[in-house]
Amino acid sequence: MIDLAHAANVARSAVAEACVVCRAVQADLASIRSLLKDDKSPVTVADFASQAVISRALAENLKTVRLVAEETSEALRGGDATLVNAVVEAVRPVWPGATRDDVLAAIDLGGADPPKDSIHGFWTLDPIDGTKGFLRGGQYAVSLAYIENGSPVIGVLGCPNLSADFARPFDDPDPRGCIYEAVAGRGLYEIPADEITAPPVHIRRLEAEGEEPVRMCESVENEHTSHDASERVIEMLGEPAPPARLDSQAKYAVVARGQADLYLRLPRPPKPGRGPYLEKIWDHAAGALVAHEAGAAVSDAMGNPLDFSHGRELTKNRGIVVAPPRLHGRAIAAIRTIGVPGS
Repeated sequence: MIDLAHAANVARSAVAEACVVCRAVQADLASIRSLLKDDKSPVTVADFASQAVISRALAENLKTVRLVAEETSEALRGGDATLVNAVVEAVRPVWPGATRDDVLAAIDLGGADPPKDSIHGFWTLDPIDGTKGFLRGGQYAVSLAYIENGSPVIGVLGCPNLSADFARPFDDPDPRGCIYEAVAGRGLYEIPADEITAPPVHIRRLEAEGEEPVRMCESVENEHTSHDASERVIEMLGEPAPPARLDSQAKYAVVARGQADLYLRLPRPPKPGRGPYLEKIWDHAAGALVAHEAGAAVSDAMGNPLDFSHGRELTKNRGIVVAPPRLHGRAIAAIRTIGVPGS
């Protein structure tokens, strides 16, 4: 059995280092684009660098690590040396002696598959969640979780641009950022991303007493969610407040801390000739625990618990609903009334 307290400390420090790396890359988007001549190159550099930093930290501080992450070094090993060099330079603020081989080996530590049984625990990582937010200079997240028996038991969510001040707009990047750390049964804590030794703030959101305007938190992009269906659900719940739209798993944190009431990610109808879109485990594991430990209910669009025991995808779930328990129940009832899109 893993020592949850020790592992959470390691994970928090690793995510904090990754936030430093990602913030530096995002601040230098123009020069990296110029160097690599690819609009998506900055997020590629940040993805690889973030994964390398976190993989190294886990491997050096924990006895055994099974890490299921989004990236492999294959593209770097056979690609442009300029990209590899950019990744190595990106990690050096937190890993001064890093070499090309060190970085490639660390990235490949994330190439494990989930265990075939649900008993053995494993880590899952999205080194940059919210690619389009990252590229536009907006919100994104570094997401790391440890999963046992089909559920996350450690979740660390680094949100380098998310302010602890609710009055700061989401499109105005915060210079400090926030890290959210949750351990199953032990609550949710907020720490400044640039000072993880600061006293953590315990986050526990309270459910509203009566009927109030519902502020929905949803993705900026319409690629994997149905905004039309979400609007119909909100109309059934009462008076809507202006929605909170931002990229990445930072949405889980925004609902967890009470800045929004409801996160809906309703599936769009599948494209012709394709099956339904399946969510990746690393896109939700840390965020789901963060919200749960703050007192929110987390499920798929039909009210089923999220099941992380079926490989790299949430094959048994469709859509995501996150809200305080009473509002969550009303939202699920509304979704059942209109039907899950594409079903």
